[in-house]
Amino acid sequence: MAPRSRPTARQARLGTELRRLREAAGLKAREAAGLISSTSAQMSQVEAGFAGASEARVRRLAAHYACADEALVDALVTMATDRTQGWWEEFRGILPPVFLDVAELEHHATFLHEVVITHVPGLLQTPDYARAVFGYMVPELPDSELIPRVEHRLRRRAVIERDAPAAYETVVHEAALRIRVGDRGVWRAQLRRLLDESEREHVTVRVIPFDTDHFAGASAAMMHLGGPLPQLDTVLRDSPNGTAFLDAQSQLERFRTLFRKVEQASLDPRRTRDFIHHLAKEL
Repeated sequence: MAPRSRPTARQARLGTELRRLREAAGLKAREAAGLISSTSAQMSQVEAGFAGASEARVRRLAAHYACADEALVDALVTMATDRTQGWWEEFRGILPPVFLDVAELEHHATFLHEVVITHVPGLLQTPDYARAVFGYMVPELPDSELIPRVEHRLRRRAVIERDAPAAYETVVHEAALRIRVGDRGVWRAQLRRLLDESEREHVTVRVIPFDTDHFAGASAAMMHLGGPLPQLDTVLRDSPNGTAFLDAQSQLERFRTLFRKVEQASLDPRRTRDFIHHLAKEL
């Protein structure tokens, strides 16, 4: 089978986890390849996500690596054999691959924890708000690129609207509620959307007011996506250079701690709804 031209973030993560197991076993790639009658080149492709791995191969490698964590091996097998062709595939070749990667990771997430400072969370945005966000990009996007971005953002809502939705918790800074993206009508509709979404049983919205003491987390924006096991979690962070996918255990623990700190600084859900109601009356 020819190597993939570009692995998805999930395919690359499978390869990363297999490499970590090999390194924990103290084996070099060529040694591991020899154990399964493969080559160093093929092993490198699998560990980089450019080549797939069958269930049998994943289990054989895990056995050779003396991995006794059956739950982890089962989770890796699921990652290796899953053939889900989700709605995001409709955007392949239309949007940059990172858009598809984010949607696929959200689809498989067991929970989502998000911190936003300057914008309303993408999963909770109205069409007009999303259009205003993407419409502000420089250079300006033509409709052929703007419209698919808005549609993709709205369709990501499937993760919290499906029959078995993921638990979603977001902490939003007051700055995101004050910065008027779009006109007054767009912003009033967006606040109503936030209130409506906060009523969902599996959605928790919290706000950090400007007057909160001892909050130095202005750079804490992130999304933490739960994996089938904690060690398979992923953290997404946006920057001017693009979206970073973080999965080292030290990084995951750092952002778990950071989310807890930000959460502790926020209003509880009931007070958050009161806060947004009060803000909406000011408009």
